[in-house]
Amino acid sequence: MPLHHTHLDAAGHPRPQLVRDPDWHDLSGPWQFAHDDADRGRSERWMAPGTTGPFTATITVPYPPESAASGIHDTGLHPVLWYRRTVEAAVPAPGRRLLLHFGAVDYRAEVWVNGRPVGRHEGGHTPFTCDLTDAVDQDGPQVVVVRAEDQPGDTAQPRGKQDWRRAPHVIWYHRTSGIWQPVWLEDVPDTHLTAVHWTPDVAHARVRCQLRLNQWPKRPLRASVRLVLGERVLAEQRVLTDGQETVFDIAVPALRHGQELDSLLWSPDHPHLADATVELSDADDETSVDRVTSYLGLRDIGWDNGVFLLNHKPYFLRFALQQGYWPASHLSASDDELRRDVEMARTIGLNGLRVHQKIEDPRFLYWADRLGLLLWEEMPSAYAFGAPTVERVVGEWTEAVTRDLSHPSIVAWVPVNESWSVPNPALVPEQRHFMDALYHLTKALDPSRPAVSNDGWEISAADIWGVHDYTQHARTLRERYGHASLRHGEIAEQWPGAKRLTLTGTRHEGQPVVLSEFGGATFEPAKGETWFGYDTVATKEDFAERLAGLVAAAVDSGLAGFCYTQFTDTLQETNGLLTPDRSPKIPLADLRAILTGTRAQRPPAARETARPLVVDQERT
Repeated sequence: MPLHHTHLDAAGHPRPQLVRDPDWHDLSGPWQFAHDDADRGRSERWMAPGTTGPFTATITVPYPPESAASGIHDTGLHPVLWYRRTVEAAVPAPGRRLLLHFGAVDYRAEVWVNGRPVGRHEGGHTPFTCDLTDAVDQDGPQVVVVRAEDQPGDTAQPRGKQDWRRAPHVIWYHRTSGIWQPVWLEDVPDTHLTAVHWTPDVAHARVRCQLRLNQWPKRPLRASVRLVLGERVLAEQRVLTDGQETVFDIAVPALRHGQELDSLLWSPDHPHLADATVELSDADDETSVDRVTSYLGLRDIGWDNGVFLLNHKPYFLRFALQQGYWPASHLSASDDELRRDVEMARTIGLNGLRVHQKIEDPRFLYWADRLGLLLWEEMPSAYAFGAPTVERVVGEWTEAVTRDLSHPSIVAWVPVNESWSVPNPALVPEQRHFMDALYHLTKALDPSRPAVSNDGWEISAADIWGVHDYTQHARTLRERYGHASLRHGEIAEQWPGAKRLTLTGTRHEGQPVVLSEFGGATFEPAKGETWFGYDTVATKEDFAERLAGLVAAAVDSGLAGFCYTQFTDTLQETNGLLTPDRSPKIPLADLRAILTGTRAQRPPAARETARPLVVDQERT
């Protein structure tokens, strides 16, 4: 039986910057499922054809079994999970291959088809692909089995905000184990494109294109690239490719016309995207080999003299901290939910989100690209330092940056947050070396964006100095950051947060200073309610005044931007601008006016009503 054919568009596609039309088949939906707490599935060969095993439950993929949306809703400590599904597929035609793609499986995955091993992967936030061609030897039903392992007690495993305890505590949440991003089948040519990367260079009127193939081509191929913005052809180019990777520059003459740049360049205000077509053909007889569609945004990111630059102009960052968590589905979400979060961020007046401790679903990145929202991408942290942490973080972070470097919405990389996984970089040289190495690795993979080796404090190598400061007093923020010398890295206090701001020898060389976490107030919790926040307010009016005072202080300072904690309430961390169901906590018009700086302010003295700061001793 042939694969289901669907008309492809980037919207909703699990890999929106590499779309191959039309041979793909979505495998979301019901799968058989089993916990394996005794880890006996391998020895009992649950992957073998004809073995019934204990697959008595049904799970809805791609929602994690801890979530209600999955149909399992078991938040206990279950380190090993098994999935099984029967899929109708045909033996690939000569010169074709059948691929099984996984958006993300947390944390370690093994895959079998018809009892044959077809792939394995380590890393809970990044994609992998299994080639099923040799495992499908007849048309009809094919049995796919996945074993996922997610050890809650492994503190060297990058886990982000997923709790290692049975129940969420302080600022950590229920786990997202197993399959949590889309799974799909794709029929592809024997030699095919596996990646298309775009790096714009607006100043020099060009785009760098990087093409990767699954294998060394058996004969020379020609790559034809066409870039179109609306009805306008921006560029067409053909190059020979006789290796597995080809890198070349594409001239975009329209970028030389300075008066037309506003109609070409990508920004949150004008998220222009150019559609791209890449076709591989035989260099001799022009026979088509592979064809994909993609897209890119023409924009430049930079920094100078303490100012963040977008398209060579100063741009103030108005961000919130985005956990990317949904009450019913945890880290997983539907395409509609991902789009609504981007739309809501823009609606309330933000121009960006700092995606916190999560590598987001590519569909979320697509909507940020399409609708116009800046993003910081951050690696989920481990919680213990050692060789396993180094190996795992380097491997997964490399995959994440490589996957996402073509998205125009991403304007900064953050491999470490608040010294998580490196608790003593000031005293332990190998920990500081690791942080700095991650910075340099990131710049080697993508020199076009700023990178931050450690966001929040203990800054060493960084293109942006991110400061976390949870004072509840607007006057204090003004005193610390409201002076001209801030642009030269002169900050009034070296300990605005839980640890020293910069490490010994760190020099300021014009990097922007961003208040990358602040605020965090919550409404007065009910008696006995489990909650976390940095302070409490009693009413909506108090919340509005607190928010307005802190935001105005951040905007009036010498800072290059702010990131409010946080976008939505998330479980017990009830300090969001929005409720868990994405409803504004104060009237939408008021919230937007505060965040965009258009709300009339009360005198500063009247706003200094903060209560004593709630300190999280475990976090600090």
